[in-house]
Amino acid sequence: MPAVSILILTKNEEINIDRCLDAVSWSDDIVVYDSFSDDRTVELAEKRGARIVQRKFDNWSAHQNWAVANIKFKHPWVYYTDADETCDDQLRGELERLAELGDENAAFQVRRKDYFMGRWLKRSQLYPTWITRVFRPERIRYERLVNPVAVVDGKTGSLQGHIIHYPFSHGVGHWFDRHNKYSDMEAQDLIKEVSGSFRFAELVSRDAATKRRALKTLAYRMPGRPLLMFAYLYFFRLGLLDGMPGLRYSIMRSMYEYMIDLKVAEIRYNRKHTQNS
Repeated sequence: MPAVSILILTKNEEINIDRCLDAVSWSDDIVVYDSFSDDRTVELAEKRGARIVQRKFDNWSAHQNWAVANIKFKHPWVYYTDADETCDDQLRGELERLAELGDENAAFQVRRKDYFMGRWLKRSQLYPTWITRVFRPERIRYERLVNPVAVVDGKTGSLQGHIIHYPFSHGVGHWFDRHNKYSDMEAQDLIKEVSGSFRFAELVSRDAATKRRALKTLAYRMPGRPLLMFAYLYFFRLGLLDGMPGLRYSIMRSMYEYMIDLKVAEIRYNRKHTQNS
């Protein structure tokens, strides 16, 4: 049997949970980490034999840190996936053979393919983005309120298969609702990160997570971020070659950045007037 446990984060994912469970059905230890769904997510997962652990969601890093510290997994390795994701055949094969890949690593990074309106956003979604999704739970922790950064105690390797992501499976309206909430936390993180030090050396780091964090911090310091984001995704990254889905997604991402900037301005305005009152 593969020495890998599965951790699936859920909140009202009845539309996605069966597809996600199908993709990891080879594992004999599947944990659905649910934020008290009020649809049939838990019912469907229990019928498939998954273990259910529930905790009220507060923020991403706290939620994931609680999981790796408190959930008792059967196997030494954990593959973390969201319910709107699956893994391709190559990644599945690598996960099934993970014990053969060597014990010198504490975690593995994986690439992800994002789909919108039936099309892979190869260019406008910053592919390849490497994310840490396979790890030894005792050797990882997370930082940031949203889009958490994995901090690994040890060496991080890379797997060649892909996560297949369907971020619009609940519809465009759900994407906007979710990102409206994300922008609240992003605004708080932005204020903290811009006020700290920035190291240009991190821009050329060999660690993908460190490089990604440095690029994001640099972007936070630049004026006109929403327009720059659109230009970067659509023209520089050639999102225009992703067709109409690429154009629509690039516009949506720039709108998200504008939401963050508005909330940062609001926080700073409120703090300034609170101090002066």
